[in-house]
Amino acid sequence: MTEPVRILDGNSFMISRPNGDVDADPADRFGLFSFDTRFLSRWRLTVNGEPLNPMSVDAGDHFQSRFFLVPGAPTHYVDADLSVIRERSISSWLAERLIVLNHGREPAELALRVEAASDFASMYGILFGEAKGGSYGVEVGAEELRLCYARERFRRETLIVASEPADVDDSGLTFRITVPAHGEWRLDLRVEMLAPGRHGGDIRQKLHRAHRRSPEEVRQDLAAWLDRVPRLNCDWAPLRETYRRSLTDMAALRYRPLTFPDEALPAAGLPWYMVISGRDSLITSLQSLAVAPELAATTLRMLGVDQGSKLDDFRDEEPGKIMREFRYGEATAFGESPNSPYFGSADTTPLYVMLMDEYERWTGDDKLVREYEPEARAALAWIDEYGDVLGNGYVSYLPRNERSGIVNQVWKEFREAICYADGRIATPPLATCELQGYAYDAKRRGARMAREIWGDSALADRLEREADDLRDRFNRDFWIADRGYYALALDRDGNQVDALASNMGHLLMTGILPPDRAAAVAEHLMAPSLYSGWGVRSLATTARRYNPLGYHLGAVWPFDNSLIAWGLRRYGFDAEAARIAEGMLQAGMAFGGRLPEAFGGYDRALTRQPVNYPSACSPHAWSTGAAFLLLRTLLGLKPAGDELLSDPAVPASIERIDLLDVPGRWGRSDAFARGRIDLTARWPSPGAG
Repeated sequence: MTEPVRILDGNSFMISRPNGDVDADPADRFGLFSFDTRFLSRWRLTVNGEPLNPMSVDAGDHFQSRFFLVPGAPTHYVDADLSVIRERSISSWLAERLIVLNHGREPAELALRVEAASDFASMYGILFGEAKGGSYGVEVGAEELRLCYARERFRRETLIVASEPADVDDSGLTFRITVPAHGEWRLDLRVEMLAPGRHGGDIRQKLHRAHRRSPEEVRQDLAAWLDRVPRLNCDWAPLRETYRRSLTDMAALRYRPLTFPDEALPAAGLPWYMVISGRDSLITSLQSLAVAPELAATTLRMLGVDQGSKLDDFRDEEPGKIMREFRYGEATAFGESPNSPYFGSADTTPLYVMLMDEYERWTGDDKLVREYEPEARAALAWIDEYGDVLGNGYVSYLPRNERSGIVNQVWKEFREAICYADGRIATPPLATCELQGYAYDAKRRGARMAREIWGDSALADRLEREADDLRDRFNRDFWIADRGYYALALDRDGNQVDALASNMGHLLMTGILPPDRAAAVAEHLMAPSLYSGWGVRSLATTARRYNPLGYHLGAVWPFDNSLIAWGLRRYGFDAEAARIAEGMLQAGMAFGGRLPEAFGGYDRALTRQPVNYPSACSPHAWSTGAAFLLLRTLLGLKPAGDELLSDPAVPASIERIDLLDVPGRWGRSDAFARGRIDLTARWPSPGAG
């Protein structure tokens, strides 16, 4: 057992070793975290000075785990006289119960010790390095230990309280106990993660009591969540298991922002991005409309409240722009990082308008669309005013913050991700192809909302004219005629960045492509250079920079594939969409039903099993949401007024799908499908699995 053990409840999470211990290096992911701060960097349990080794681990639900441990080295396991059960759950605090079991015939006198320390590092600091400018302190009580950090107005504390008497010192708690023969001894530990204000009390508690959730309340909330989401009946294990795992992962990833503490939106992923994240929350909410449309409502409200209102080079802020992320750590508090919030994303703003329209189509909630009309109008205005960096009618990006801003302000953020086929790296300002598709779709959707909800036909007419013009120019300037696919981007001089990549697959869901060119795009997406047998690679094998383990240079991303499959259905490529869905869901089974953030882009015939990407977030929100959108795609679910239409396109490997109680403006509706598409006739099996 070497895999880290994770427990998670939206705003708080813990990552430990398989025995439950934490002994974090400054730059690793282990520890107890809440609101972007590590509150425990050491949490070590010993008995008579010996560490404990795991016999087994029960991961349980997302917020709890159980460790079955014995002292000493593995050679001591046979007929062990002593064992320890370590039960752990997370909510607004960490609750840990230790049960020491004496299997011997004589009483056992033991020194049980819990070592505790905190570096109070922020996630941003762990990722990028952070100079701590404050002071540390320790307060020792009779049965409690308080770890403190303060830097001017910024204060964080970890309070550890024990249910039994202890010898407490600066680095932990020691319990000297006697466990009777064939008896047990129990200890309850409670670890509070506190953000004291200037005049005492926890800032979060003062803002709203919803941030004080007990483990039992978390358990009840999970049960209620699972009770209200659609119920899936399916004979095919990959879909059934991935859907079930995705539901519990999405429940775990629901983040309750301080602005709307009674509501939740999807955080991006564990461990690095358990924060408010514009792109991730928007795409995940879009993927999840058929399962949990309330996530979209909170996402639209939260991102609308924090919409850009001024020019701020440090934070890449512009009027009307939608944020990339918001962090609460020390560097943010003192202006050493721009994440308060940071606006370095060019795609979040059109995605905001796209989600708003699709949300209203699905739910009929025109009240929200009316309430956030100013934000949607400002987002549409940003596309033309600030999004058009070069004044050529295309949405481009060029970081205002030249020191710490993100270079590539699209989902492929890595420096090398936007490249020419010959391996040269393209430098901003860049207009990637999917940005133009998003802008086109946002204008079309904005026009519908303007005409049908805002009562502004003049704006609707203008947006439709602009969308038509953008479509015509895009299909002239981005199309690489001699290769039959769309350029990844246009550079500063209007030259085509010609690498073959998955980005053009997003164009299908936006409707910007003419049917004949959509067919060419579909053919390229399913060709061996892009399609691995599990899914579409982020970069084709024909590109000079291709690497099957390249994060944006060849790895397969489930979210990317879910959007591509959805778009393929839009243009009538049902078999291609079904092929992608089948491959993705089969890959999910190799990861216990959890689609990872990304996995290796190797040919399926070569590896037989999908290859894990070592640093991927797990769980990851838009990979979790991918399962929901793939299911929607297979069933062909589409809102039409107050009715839910279904036009299934299901591979023959799935005998039947029943999705019951799909929520929307129609109330609740059911969808049924039988598998009829024979994928083996068109794509012979590329490998086992």
